[in-house]
Amino acid sequence: MLDARLRPLIDPPLSRAGAFLAGLGVTANALTFAGLALGLAGAAAIAFGQIGWGLALIIANRLIDGLDGAVARARGPTDLGGYFDILADFAFYVSVPLGFGVRDPANQLPALVLVASFILTAVSFLAFAVIAAKRGVTTEAHGKKSFFYSTGLAEGTETIAVFIAMCLWPAWFAALAYGYAALCGLTVFQRSALAVSVFSD
Repeated sequence: MLDARLRPLIDPPLSRAGAFLAGLGVTANALTFAGLALGLAGAAAIAFGQIGWGLALIIANRLIDGLDGAVARARGPTDLGGYFDILADFAFYVSVPLGFGVRDPANQLPALVLVASFILTAVSFLAFAVIAAKRGVTTEAHGKKSFFYSTGLAEGTETIAVFIAMCLWPAWFAALAYGYAALCGLTVFQRSALAVSVFSD
């Protein structure tokens, strides 16, 4: 919901940084895997009760995630890079609830519900992208991407905001997880309604 609105603000500085890193020979895939390593380390830190470190690593993950796309645009995007990018994103997304579930057994059910909602959101997102590509439907609302990014109520910005809130107020993890899982469910319905509108013959 907020991703496309933030693009005009964050793209210019990211593009400059991406061009600089590309000039140094840094590749987008290297940044993607570095960011994934930091994100998984953040989830592991949360699992071991080091929530402050978890928060710092989550923020670092998102910064590098922005930079890998900027470097890809500077060097020329590739299909393989797009694949690795989306794979790393969702691996990171599911790892954070998992970390909270490992940290406290009371968090296991809400963590499971949230991960399930992420999977459904991912399926709706990727299925839409596949059919959009088949039909030649395009958009650059989220910037230049390797495939179609359909807008939803629950996107990257909202997910990171919820993760930060979970780290700042871990006692509220269950409420935040259930609430965001509900928003993910609404996103699936929203995207499905869009699919009916766009793909109906």
